[in-house]
Amino acid sequence: MKIQTTLSELLRKKINDPRLEMVTVTGVKMSQDLRDAYIYFTISSGEKAQKEALHGFESASGFIRSSLAKQLGLRFVPKLRFLHDPSFDYGSRIESILKSLKDDDHKP
Repeated sequence: MKIQTTLSELLRKKINDPRLEMVTVTGVKMSQDLRDAYIYFTISSGEKAQKEALHGFESASGFIRSSLAKQLGLRFVPKLRFLHDPSFDYGSRIESILKSLKDDDHKP
């Protein structure tokens, strides 16, 4: 959780990449050997914005790794792997379907 909090703070205060402005870090999972950190993110602007955000993360990964090492006092920083988290999109889709079913029930 510490990596997620620190990364979210970096995104808000230190990284000025417009591709990452609307990104929310939703979770971080570490591999068993602690060599890889899987960073899950979401962005609500569609598939094109997801791809641009991924490129933004890849571009800033060196800065992010060094910042994490300094702020968390790590000797070894895991390789960061950025992945879009589809759960929010899925939840929105389910909510939309339920709303349309509810609207259909109220029609005569």
